[in-house]
Amino acid sequence: MTSSGGGRRIAFAGIAAEARLYADVLVPRWLPDGSRAGDEWVSLNPTRADGRAGSFKVNLATGRWSDFATGDAGADLVALAAYLFGLTQSAAALKIAEMLGRDPYE
Repeated sequence: MTSSGGGRRIAFAGIAAEARLYADVLVPRWLPDGSRAGDEWVSLNPTRADGRAGSFKVNLATGRWSDFATGDAGADLVALAAYLFGLTQSAAALKIAEMLGRDPYE
């Protein structure tokens, strides 16, 4: 998948891998009403009327996330950012790369 990088491909795997290294910082920033439970961040799902924490979880070690009440899930923090902020995968990857200060095409 390409973007406005002059036809270059976005390095999704590299961005997702680096984001996982900073999951302890990124996920609480994105989901500030949550709390850590072991390797997981447990939070309300801000994309729906969620009244009780527990069904929306992000594994901070792997980046995998799921809303067990709705079946929404993803394999990494790029997918999580896209889901939470209503972005395409490309836009989410570019935003995360910018946050991490990395070239999104390498």
